Amino acid sequence: MRRIRSESGQALILALGGSLALIAAALALVAIAGAVTGKGRAQRAADLVAISAVRSMRDDLPRLLSPARLADGRPNPEHIDKAVYLARARAAALDAAGENEVDPARVVLGFPDADSFAPVRAKATIVARLRESGGHRIEASAVAEAAAPYGEAGSDATGMATGGGYGGSLVYRDGEGMRPDVAAAYDRMAAAARDDGIVLTVVSGFRSDAEQAELFAAHPDPTWVAPPGHSLHRCATELDLGPSSAYAWLAADASRFGFTQRYSWEAWHYGFDAGPAPCSPAGEAVSASGGGTAFAAASTSLPSFVPARYREPILRSAARWQVPPALMAGQLMAESGFDPTAGSPAGAQGIAQFIPSTAAAYGLSNPYDPVAAIDAEAHLMSDLLRQFGSPELALAAYNAGPAPVEACHCIPPYPETQAYVTRILALIGGAGAIAMPSFEVRLVA
Repeated sequence: MRRIRSESGQALILALGGSLALIAAALALVAIAGAVTGKGRAQRAADLVAISAVRSMRDDLPRLLSPARLADGRPNPEHIDKAVYLARARAAALDAAGENEVDPARVVLGFPDADSFAPVRAKATIVARLRESGGHRIEASAVAEAAAPYGEAGSDATGMATGGGYGGSLVYRDGEGMRPDVAAAYDRMAAAARDDGIVLTVVSGFRSDAEQAELFAAHPDPTWVAPPGHSLHRCATELDLGPSSAYAWLAADASRFGFTQRYSWEAWHYGFDAGPAPCSPAGEAVSASGGGTAFAAASTSLPSFVPARYREPILRSAARWQVPPALMAGQLMAESGFDPTAGSPAGAQGIAQFIPSTAAAYGLSNPYDPVAAIDAEAHLMSDLLRQFGSPELALAAYNAGPAPVEACHCIPPYPETQAYVTRILALIGGAGAIAMPSFEVRLVA
């Protein structure tokens, strides 16, 4: 009996030991599961933080690229500089972190292309203590990078208006949205102005009520800025046009194309009256197919320094390869001053300064043929824009070659290349002269 009792006691101890082992294993599994769950939550939070930053950049990009000054020399209230642009993206990212129960102090946010003229990438790193069920705290880290890739760069980019009195299709000219029938009329007017030696630019088009509220807060004078909800810019029928040298032409000729000067004291503000009334149901129904041709649209973006004989070849190749024509024009001015016979000690040839190997790669048999060279230039720039995602990096790669740009995803620290990019952007009035690309937000693998 003593032996039986002893063995029973040992069995009990073994059973208790086994139970404790099972409990310990279960607790370990719970901890592992919690860690995995915490890691997943941290990754989702990092994804949302990075995406929130890039969404802010997407929304603010037109303001970053808009001219710092209006055509009459006054500061442009729509424009924000790069520091503000990035600060707003950072604020949006940290707000997203807080909404996902992540302490903003544990978020490290960077902008990999911050040195570029128009950054469109954000990288979020999170090391977070996440509260799990049962009171456990799990520390998890995650990294996410989001970007806005360069899309189709044609001036016929379209979208849908939101946040204003108009909610229909938008067509873009010089990065500014407008109703499709307004764009078609503007194209005809811009073509007529060009024939008279006037190059029109759209300074401002559709504005949401939120954008108008910001504008009014900065300039609370209803004589110059309408209160939110009262500006016809919310109807996508109004255009602020420039430059100031075009005001006399507009006053004399804009009515031929359905535009009227809204206010006698605003020489730049023209509204479209030849179609459905602003903010009307009929206006909402205007199809995007009424936006005119890409060729006509592109013509509005050519700088005045382009010689007449090269305007059509540039516009044709820009439309074919979906490259901003102003960018091509600035390049040709910087490369050769539009001299088709130009050469360099390094062996670059012709109006676009192709070296023989690159010319051969793009099927350019005669670099001194300006029309063929312009088309090859457009083809090459199309490839570089898609590869690097921004005009300034594409320009740097055209000058220095793709390898050094790819190595740092920046303008390489070569004085010649930096001067080249700066000069071209200055020639065309900054990236605001380039039609805005369409722009999606995506996580980078």
